Amino acid sequence: MNSALIVIDFQNAVLSEPPAWQADTMLERIAGLIARARAAGVPVIYVQHDTANSADLAGSSWAAGTHGWQFPALIAPQPQDHVSAKSSCDAFRQTGLQQHLAQAGITTIYVCGYATEFCIDTSVRRAASLELATVVISDAHTTRDRPHLAAPAIVEHHNWVWGQLLNPGNPVTLVTADAVTF
Repeated sequence: MNSALIVIDFQNAVLSEPPAWQADTMLERIAGLIARARAAGVPVIYVQHDTANSADLAGSSWAAGTHGWQFPALIAPQPQDHVSAKSSCDAFRQTGLQQHLAQAGITTIYVCGYATEFCIDTSVRRAASLELATVVISDAHTTRDRPHLAAPAIVEHHNWVWGQLLNPGNPVTLVTADAVTF
């Protein structure tokens, strides 16, 4: 198998007050993607924001070991899944994710999760730079409203940007959850 589903930072904190935009819908959608990936024998990889080395998030709903840090029960990792801890927006920075993908022969990744303008965007761009075929599931990532822009506009903007990225021979592509074929 040369593809994997990567669920980035969709931890319980996403559902806490204030919840991310359409958090419950995204949870259900991601659960469906995970079930379809597993049924097709496609590996599921979780990227977990880990605040153990991040003093700025200590005590927050993202603090390592807390309920907010854990994955929702509906999408919790199974023993066969790989979990990669990260401490920055980049799922590849100082993690073993790139090595894990290479060892498993994974050349195409399907990306979903949280937060569109931070961890999803940074990881999508990094994956494309690493020459991984990168497929963003356009309706399976979310964020929260920001002081200057509402979450739906952030999601729409980033979907547009990713669709415009020029990466010769290996473009970033976007598909809706219903159109994903593992």
